[in-house]
Amino acid sequence: MSIPAALPPDGRSWPSLAWEEHAWASSLPADLLTRAQRAELSAPYRSAIVPTIATRDLPLPRSTAAAAEEATAAIREFDARVGTHVAPFAAILLRSESASSSQIENLTSGAKQIALAELGEDARRNAQQIVGNVHAMQAATSLADRLDAASVLEMHRALMEPTEPAIAGRWRTEPVWIGGSAHSPHRAQFVPPHHSRVLDAIDDLVAFMARGDLSALQHAAVAHAQFETIHPFPDGNGRTGRALVHALLRHRGVTRSVAVPVSAGLLVDTRAYFDALTAYRSGDPAPIVDSLAQASLDAVVNGGQLVADLEAVRARWTASITARSDSAVWPLVDLVLRQPVIGTALVQTELGISHTNAMRAISRLVDASALVEVGGRRRSILWQADDVLAALDAFAARAGRRGVR
Repeated sequence: MSIPAALPPDGRSWPSLAWEEHAWASSLPADLLTRAQRAELSAPYRSAIVPTIATRDLPLPRSTAAAAEEATAAIREFDARVGTHVAPFAAILLRSESASSSQIENLTSGAKQIALAELGEDARRNAQQIVGNVHAMQAATSLADRLDAASVLEMHRALMEPTEPAIAGRWRTEPVWIGGSAHSPHRAQFVPPHHSRVLDAIDDLVAFMARGDLSALQHAAVAHAQFETIHPFPDGNGRTGRALVHALLRHRGVTRSVAVPVSAGLLVDTRAYFDALTAYRSGDPAPIVDSLAQASLDAVVNGGQLVADLEAVRARWTASITARSDSAVWPLVDLVLRQPVIGTALVQTELGISHTNAMRAISRLVDASALVEVGGRRRSILWQADDVLAALDAFAARAGRRGVR
């Protein structure tokens, strides 16, 4: 049985979800269940039917449209300003956005653990998952010219392959649900559409993303909310959906050089963000646009502070280093800013220099108090930039992270 979608009472064109019932086959042994539990698990459950949006008008209050335009202008200005810097702030901001997006899913890790995971050193699982999110963000920006179903799969593959390769880059083939019990969807807060509806829903979303008649940030916010409503993967939907925001902003030309850490802005008020996604499913797209607009403004401020902190670090180092203009120490400074834990192999590969020259450049930064020696796995030697790690962790703390594991 299907329950039809409801149009807004004023006749505008953004509907809420429809619903349909499905039989549920429980895998739990019946003799371990109470009579009430058996009755509940034998009943059908309801899953969403996502309305098509490819050609719908987007009704928004003037205040929401104005907030979106203000945020779009702020993102453009930040991208233009930071993109002109010589220092590798694009890589730094991309990693910071990836860590913040992961934190929304309660995947928390300090900057050092993330840097170790990027080096392939033993690191906590959370850090490994955040590195997967870095890869997803890289895929999102590189695939921004072609926003299609294959691109979405590639983003998800890049995200999940390091930790869950069996599901990486594959549409789900089973029910998923949010909240409630792990054993069935009957008490879930939200049950996304049946997996048989995922491909058609994604095709409609791709058609929506191809539009050029909507304001860019409004476009990205609604595409994100629609993606989260479809929930096309067994896991990783939130992180993939936020990477999709960046792909669409790059596709629309709002960003060209850097990933503005929008997820860090969302972390300021995650309750408002999740409530906005719920409101979207009820037929009101304004809250998710408001949420993304405010998050973007917060992200520009926080990201700007991170860039300023790292510029100050770079200036201190530069003042303490005496070397010829063609010395390898100068490109090493840029490398350490974007990768604050290094080993000689990384320096040799990234700078294209010998082991001897790599050690000489590292020693210069140690003498300048830019690097300190730390241990790696299997007795390898690593060096870390405490000033950079502190700046990255301060960024995360400003974004709302309550602790570092």
